[in-house]
Amino acid sequence: MSRYNAIIQEDVASIVQELATPLRVLSGTTLLVTGGGGFLCSYFLDTVAHWNDTSGLSPCRMVCLDNLASGLPQRLAHLTKRSDFRLVRYDVSQPLALNESITWIIHGASIASPIVYRRLPIETMEVNANGTRHLLDVARQRRSRSMLYLSSSEIYGDPTAEWVPTPETYRGNVSCIGPRACYDESKRMGETWCWVYFRQHGVPVKIVRPFNVYGPGQRLDDGRIIPDLVSAMLDKKPIVLFSDGTPTRAFCYVRDAIRAMWLILLSDANGEAFNVGNDAEELSMRQVAECARETAGGPPWLEIEYRLSVDRDYVADVPKRRCPDLSKLRSKFAWKSTVNLKEGLQRTLASYQVQQTAIPGPPITRAGAGSTQNEFVI
Repeated sequence: MSRYNAIIQEDVASIVQELATPLRVLSGTTLLVTGGGGFLCSYFLDTVAHWNDTSGLSPCRMVCLDNLASGLPQRLAHLTKRSDFRLVRYDVSQPLALNESITWIIHGASIASPIVYRRLPIETMEVNANGTRHLLDVARQRRSRSMLYLSSSEIYGDPTAEWVPTPETYRGNVSCIGPRACYDESKRMGETWCWVYFRQHGVPVKIVRPFNVYGPGQRLDDGRIIPDLVSAMLDKKPIVLFSDGTPTRAFCYVRDAIRAMWLILLSDANGEAFNVGNDAEELSMRQVAECARETAGGPPWLEIEYRLSVDRDYVADVPKRRCPDLSKLRSKFAWKSTVNLKEGLQRTLASYQVQQTAIPGPPITRAGAGSTQNEFVI
């Protein structure tokens, strides 16, 4: 299970220590986080909880919205008894009605796993596009101080060689009718909503485009490469690559990514988009798999196998290269990545070994069905 553990706690403490001065503005305010049971947004909640416990200032109240269709309730279990935290089961693709002040908004509710969003394309589009508009309405109505929209590097599609590393100015090479289009295009639409609300209504929204962020707390069944590698190491099974191993990615450890996102949220960069990632290591899938094998100590059972996926849409429209240009992020903020892939894999593997299980969590369900019914009372 993806529970809060000592590795995550250490990363969160590091974030709070490094951002001690910027985070002071949280004192006495309210933070609304959507998708808080998910990988990235759970770290924002953990950051605030740790800051509340250590800053000596008035606490920041946390409201977490998640229909728990793909989010993990056990990832939030350590927060549920806190007086400064509230979890509300809600599908944010439905309109929101709030009657209190919301100072900060982090909108991360989404379906990011390719194997899941291809199974639930309509739900994916609804939360990425409609959900984003609903949160922008909240920010406008409640006169929020800042909103952060978690977009994706997928909005760039498959960049041509001259656009790698990829800057924010690249307009993208995306198919609007392919098997990944429901995610890619709805994330792009979410960005458009943000830009329009900023221009028309002055909503102080910022956009982040994460590039292959990984680390402790990811679901091990979401079909992306790092969770697959960790599962193989834990289950003592071969590493399977559904490619020839040549596609490249630049992976960013979650501690570095969350630190950058906090800086963006708390800045005055309204209406702007920022890449967030790690441009120091653009590695092939073969190199990543070899790094994972080395991390596990090179056991004989952890061989690397190359196979063709039985899913004909598995590799359709998948980018051949993905690496961010981080010039804009660095020019605006005093930020740099600090964790390389080897160290990040070691920390990620250790976090699951502490839990002594490779069980990924409850199955991902259709949004709004059964137990995910809206329960919004605030």
